[in-house]
Amino acid sequence: MTDTAGLKLDIQGHTAILTIHNPPANTWNETTLYELKTTVESLNQNRDVYALVVVGSGDKFFSAGADLNRFAEGDHAVARKMARCFGEAFEALTAFRGVSIAAINGYAMGGGLECALSCDLRIAERQAQMALPEAKVGLLPCAGGTQNLPWLVGEGWAKRMILCGERISAEKALAIGLVEEVVETGEALSRALTMAEMACQQSPTSVAACKSLIMSAREQRSHADGWRLERERFVDLFDSEDQREGVQAFLQKRTPEWKNR
Repeated sequence: MTDTAGLKLDIQGHTAILTIHNPPANTWNETTLYELKTTVESLNQNRDVYALVVVGSGDKFFSAGADLNRFAEGDHAVARKMARCFGEAFEALTAFRGVSIAAINGYAMGGGLECALSCDLRIAERQAQMALPEAKVGLLPCAGGTQNLPWLVGEGWAKRMILCGERISAEKALAIGLVEEVVETGEALSRALTMAEMACQQSPTSVAACKSLIMSAREQRSHADGWRLERERFVDLFDSEDQREGVQAFLQKRTPEWKNR
């Protein structure tokens, strides 16, 4: 296990487990955000890592978001720096080439929820609560909240959570499509690891290509362009070792040995 300033990294097989560890509420600051960015970038270079699970330490918080002490003086320079740090960190998380899963094991507030929104999938424990309450303190979500939340839950629920500051339960999050699954207390990490293992059975080169295509659907372009890009990426996979290995393994009735190349 590797420990950095407020983060713990453990790699089990082809899955990296990143624990937000900044007690008592697992808040984010410039240092932890920079460590998140560089850690994800490093994992992208590790061809043996196919999946990433993000979880909070302790049993109460996934992450409570930004440390508001940084904004107490109303300093514009601090605001710009923090906004840039949040943006770079969560953009890096979104761009992780494998499958990323947020194991929401407690409160996910503000930047904590934005961290989860930057992952591909979200599993919440039954006691978890989620909110983007920045407007309550004269701020706004600056790490993708106003962009990612409407895409997942629709404009109406995004406005309820951001404009009205509505806090929602795990069950409500499941109902509106904010999370993909709700599990009992203490089970989010194990369920996320099970899902990560499912992802690791897929070709990592195929997963990376599929993920980029799914994410590209958010861009302003025609369906025809999307279908064209899909066909191009399909042909591109024939340059990979994994494509040949996957087909041969199927025909030979054996488990494929992925190379992530």
